[in-house]
Amino acid sequence: MAARSHPESASPPPLPARAEPEGETAIGIYIHWPFCLSRCPYCDFNAHVRDRIDQRRWRAALLAELDHYADETPGRTLTSIYFGGGTPSLMEPEVVAALVERSARRWPTAADVEVTLEANPTPAESRRFAGFRDAGVNRVSLGAQAFDDEALAFLGRGHSRAQVVAALAAAQRHFPNVSFDLIYARPGQSVAAWRAELREALAYAGGHLSAYQLTIEPGTPFHAAFVRGALAVPDEDLAAALYETTQDVLAAAGLPAYEISHHARPGAECRHNLTYWRCGEYIGIGPGAHGRLRLGGRRVATEQRRAPESWLAAVEAKGHATRARTALGPDECRDEMLMMGLRLTEGVSRARFRRAIGKDFEAALEADRLGRLTAGGFLALDPEGLRATPAGRQRLNAVLAALLG
Repeated sequence: MAARSHPESASPPPLPARAEPEGETAIGIYIHWPFCLSRCPYCDFNAHVRDRIDQRRWRAALLAELDHYADETPGRTLTSIYFGGGTPSLMEPEVVAALVERSARRWPTAADVEVTLEANPTPAESRRFAGFRDAGVNRVSLGAQAFDDEALAFLGRGHSRAQVVAALAAAQRHFPNVSFDLIYARPGQSVAAWRAELREALAYAGGHLSAYQLTIEPGTPFHAAFVRGALAVPDEDLAAALYETTQDVLAAAGLPAYEISHHARPGAECRHNLTYWRCGEYIGIGPGAHGRLRLGGRRVATEQRRAPESWLAAVEAKGHATRARTALGPDECRDEMLMMGLRLTEGVSRARFRRAIGKDFEAALEADRLGRLTAGGFLALDPEGLRATPAGRQRLNAVLAALLG
């Protein structure tokens, strides 16, 4: 629904969800913009702070790498483009427009192609929304992270609660589909406080909302603080209660979880991310981007050079910066399908698994392991497919370790 305090900014209805792509024609594109104004203390993404960025040079390099992969994947149907980062809303709209236009020229494009751009809710970036809309973006994902100024300061965010609200109103005026992220399980956070914050967030939610549990990642400032005892996070029981509160509050508001951390009204699911979780085909361009392609009858994993300057030099020298290309065998495909697909509420369909692996679940997985997990109420197996139960999704890492060994 539109923000209640901004009735003039009523959001258009969300784009209809695309049916699960079948066969080998659908493809998505992930474009990584690695730059941020500052680095958040919890972030371990491939993000970098630079004083100056030559946007024209980066535009030429991203277009060159896009063309390189277009030459390898002719005839696919482009169903989504996702600008991730880093902070893609720091890109000039003209750069986004050039990449969207080139993509549409190089591949047959679905009439309802989803074009997502991640953005921070600052006034400077909100002022670019009209330019991004004109560039072809039809879905924005805002990194709100909290509706509490003290929490935003703790998370190292460069915006306030008021700016989150203003940016959501602006986004809903410009784009047919708007999502935003929240982070929970913060130090000192109670179930009651999180429930109240979720209810406040719902006043501004459209069709999609993501809620991530704060994790302490090695190499981050939060990890250093955690190791020296200066940062305490909720214990396992409280973290579980916060997770369950998230599921309950958002489902009751009409945004059930379709993935562990992602909630949507029917039809507003992120199609690009569904391509990942359903192990579809996607191209990754830009520093550190990963891709999964069907080439020569094999599923191939690609990875681009990670450091921005190294990536840029490689693309300018040879038209791409692919540092690794690996053909995945049947066992690797099986493991990837389960690791990704069991994150989804829908699970992994039997037909899709059989097409990819050439076997049913019963033949591809160890019977004792599968039996123990289904009997224990962590997995459900039926003629339609294999799913993690709510209890299984809450402890999915342990379930996957027990299933795959």
